[in-house]
Amino acid sequence: MVISKIEGKQIGIKDSLAINQEFENEIAPYRARLQEDMNTIISYAPKTYSKTDGDLNTAIGNLMADIVFKQGNSIFNKRTNKNIDAVILNHGGIRSIISEGNITTETAFQVMPFENSIVVVALKGQQIDSMMQYLSKAKKAHPVQGITLTLDKDYSISEALIQGKPIIKDKTYYLATNDYLYDGGDSMLFFKPNDTTYYLNYKIRNAMIDYFKKVDTINPKIDNRFTQTR
Repeated sequence: MVISKIEGKQIGIKDSLAINQEFENEIAPYRARLQEDMNTIISYAPKTYSKTDGDLNTAIGNLMADIVFKQGNSIFNKRTNKNIDAVILNHGGIRSIISEGNITTETAFQVMPFENSIVVVALKGQQIDSMMQYLSKAKKAHPVQGITLTLDKDYSISEALIQGKPIIKDKTYYLATNDYLYDGGDSMLFFKPNDTTYYLNYKIRNAMIDYFKKVDTINPKIDNRFTQTR
């Protein structure tokens, strides 16, 4: 086949698109309902919380880890009669601040826009040690709960506890995280192999929304769960 002729025409580009009114009429009720749901006030923040407000732990990060612990453990305990010992999330997973004022459903979507769900992993103490080493080397405020980790001025571990007690090498601990991290995200490779994995089928965003609905006013704080001595 030989091409004998090529023709073209200029297509004008405008700064707006024509609205298909029939389609617009069809989706308008759904858009209105979505906006109503997203703007629903479900709690209150007395100040603005950002993931940059602390070195190794932040108020918003602590809040996220606490929510996963409380909301996730309710489901985990009912299914297994066991309890979550600790939580680890990732600093980069917090995608927005929580602004002072009303907390809405949209706030949860802004802070956690991903579809990550809670996973509970049964790990031996030596793997928990590996997690502590990861945290000490990361030098980042990855949200944790149920953990007390103290680093010295050189970022070496001075103390590492689970639920206030020393880590026992051959003991099984139940660590909650999200499916992204469980699959190796942020180079968190200490989850595998493991004794058992429990998928709660509970999105972290939904856990946040459920938690916010329970509390009139949030009050997260920076504490001593992950610190460095100077």
